[in-house]
Amino acid sequence: MGIIKTKGIVISENKMGDFDKMVTILTPNGKIGCAAKGARRPRSLLMAGTQFFCFGEYLIFKGNNSYNINSCDCIEIFYNLRTDLDKLNYAVDFCKIVDKVTFENQNTYKILQLLLNTLYMISETNKNLELVASVFRIRLLCLLGFMPIVNSCVNCNENENITFFSIGDDGYKCQNCGRIDKSAISMCTTTMDAIRYIISAPAKKIFSFELPNEAIDEISLISKVYLKNKLEI
Repeated sequence: MGIIKTKGIVISENKMGDFDKMVTILTPNGKIGCAAKGARRPRSLLMAGTQFFCFGEYLIFKGNNSYNINSCDCIEIFYNLRTDLDKLNYAVDFCKIVDKVTFENQNTYKILQLLLNTLYMISETNKNLELVASVFRIRLLCLLGFMPIVNSCVNCNENENITFFSIGDDGYKCQNCGRIDKSAISMCTTTMDAIRYIISAPAKKIFSFELPNEAIDEISLISKVYLKNKLEI
């Protein structure tokens, strides 16, 4: 038994009893399922800090078999996500994916950082939502150990005429190799360069680019299929 003081973001919440709720908080050291006693009472001091998407600092009591939130201070609630249905739907999807791939007692600092940066982008900017989602998917896969090979053709090591992304072989393929790969998705040079940037850019700068609509469509398809292939999501 003991007290845990940590920052984190609420990635799910569920009603429990008449006035309580159960929340899942993603922290730098894994996710924690916590009971928030009385959090649904109108004047509860836990109400704001235990709502979906709230990033805050939490004081958590660890019992023998459960965690309970003693107190919390809000840092960011991402209010704009709640006033735009499209942004809300994307944000919910991001949290569901993160909830699926994270566990207790896990180093999740970089995943938490990615989620916070992603929610900030869709909450506070007008950046294309599908482009933001594509960046999130690809970067998350890299953090989980599924970084694709993007320096040359994954099959023949050719550096020229790279025109395909192979889902089955986890990386780029040249025109000749890609044509005979049923899992390969055609892409333009702009898309190819964007994926390379997403993989290598500093965490705070992964969204610092724009793409034309054609490239957004391509990177969206690639990121969705690659995510589904690797994580079955």
